[in-house]
Amino acid sequence: MSRIANKPLSLPKGAEISQSSDVLKVKGPKGELTLSVNSEVEINIEEGVASVKARSGSRFAVAMAGTTRSLVNNMLTGVTDGFERKLSLVGVGYRAKVQGRKLDLTLGFSHPVVYEAPDGVDLETPSQTEIVVKGIDKQKVGQVAAEIRRYRPPEPYKGKGVRYADERVVLKEAKKK
Repeated sequence: MSRIANKPLSLPKGAEISQSSDVLKVKGPKGELTLSVNSEVEINIEEGVASVKARSGSRFAVAMAGTTRSLVNNMLTGVTDGFERKLSLVGVGYRAKVQGRKLDLTLGFSHPVVYEAPDGVDLETPSQTEIVVKGIDKQKVGQVAAEIRRYRPPEPYKGKGVRYADERVVLKEAKKK
């Protein structure tokens, strides 16, 4: 059984937590996030420390307490530091370019691929073969990175495609005669 919920959360500098009934709000220098808290979970906020507890001893309540603690921790990190996910394009002629809120991708198809970033997520292209996805919501940043990668995932023979910067693609051996 996980004991993540037992660990208290210390509030970083510049972050504020407020709770009204079952909605938790976290404000920080980068923005504001809200979370709908399950009725089985109780959150106590006092003097720069937040603690999460299960209201009952049931398996579901204990699991939700650990999940809620992790979500609140991610919210605190997001509003103070933010999250970023880096993607790289591997392949001849594969390019990326940001135009406003749209990402223009050339991935070897007969047509360009245009991806529009949702609210709360920023896209950058430091070079033609790198994409940086930034935002305060960890789930949104990961989802946007996964959607961009889905256009052309790395193939196993030459490794061409869109991959995460820290991803290691294991190449298969070509067919022998």
